[in-house]
Amino acid sequence: MNKLQRLSQLPLSRVQKTAFAPVGRTFLLFAFLVVSTLQAQAWAQASAPGVDPLIERREVNAWLNKIHRAAQVQNYVGTFVFQRGSTMRSSKISHYADRGNEYEELETLDGRQRRILRHNEDLYTLLPEQKTVYQEKRESKDSFPALLATPGRDVLDYYDPKMLPSERMAGFDCIVIELSAKDAYRFGYRLWADRNTGLLLRAQTLDPDGHLLEQAAFSQINIGVPSEKSRIVNAIHGAQGWHVVRPQVQAGHIADAGWTINANVPGFKAVREVRRTMHAGADGAPLEVQQVVYSDGMAGLSVFIEPATRDRKEGHGSAGATNILIKRYGNFWLTLLGEVPQATLQQFAANIDYKPGK
Repeated sequence: MNKLQRLSQLPLSRVQKTAFAPVGRTFLLFAFLVVSTLQAQAWAQASAPGVDPLIERREVNAWLNKIHRAAQVQNYVGTFVFQRGSTMRSSKISHYADRGNEYEELETLDGRQRRILRHNEDLYTLLPEQKTVYQEKRESKDSFPALLATPGRDVLDYYDPKMLPSERMAGFDCIVIELSAKDAYRFGYRLWADRNTGLLLRAQTLDPDGHLLEQAAFSQINIGVPSEKSRIVNAIHGAQGWHVVRPQVQAGHIADAGWTINANVPGFKAVREVRRTMHAGADGAPLEVQQVVYSDGMAGLSVFIEPATRDRKEGHGSAGATNILIKRYGNFWLTLLGEVPQATLQQFAANIDYKPGK
């Protein structure tokens, strides 16, 4: 009688113990080894010294400034994709730094063709189909792949910094930084920067639960390329003879017109005040709009004040990380717009006051 025949004549309980005893002992041994390994890892992690928050803060702050400067001093040519919700658009950027001067070209690759050429602070937006060029001064220096809206400020007073494990992005070894908002007035960020040059290769804006709101990321980039500034200069000169539009923007102060904004939102400070003359309505009558830009160093928002001479509707909306709030204030329209939570715009709107005759 073979072993299988003998087993068939034994009670089921005896069969289970006899046939599977070696397997059971092997499983128990394996489980014991796994548990022992996990315990050893846990003990090792518990006993390992933690990262000093002050050292990590200094390291992150140094990287933030390096990232911002890299966008200004590095030569790079690449294609990046901007994603907001289900909307995606791609652009090609060329940037050259030469003896303290910057030359930049940004060309949209989706939708209507548009080229933005820049020499230092002089900005030229070309619309080839209309043979029109808008000439103006650059107003902000935080467009991707730049970062800090107000360099030199300690933005980490309002964000908890964390260095994450390195990752590879667009073919480059990158450091990864996470900035978690300390309050409900701003969003969080996750940043990827080339370890060698500091150039920002990917930036994400995250909601309080860590969900992605929007991001910009290079799909392809070359860093340290030879300068082609002459091509940008020639393109600027090549737009001569086109229809030229110069937006009317002047420095201004809303306090002179009787307005005060005391939102008292931690970290947000007014960084720019201007008056814009626009043409709105069917009659094309000039419309003066006052704008105040606020920033905490990372996030920014604008408050626009205009006479209520055109029909509008009160309300609010959002697209990705950008929120908008439109509110009527007496004979004026208030429009608040920025990459901040709606609660931040509401806080600002609730603390705007107007006293005519100032």
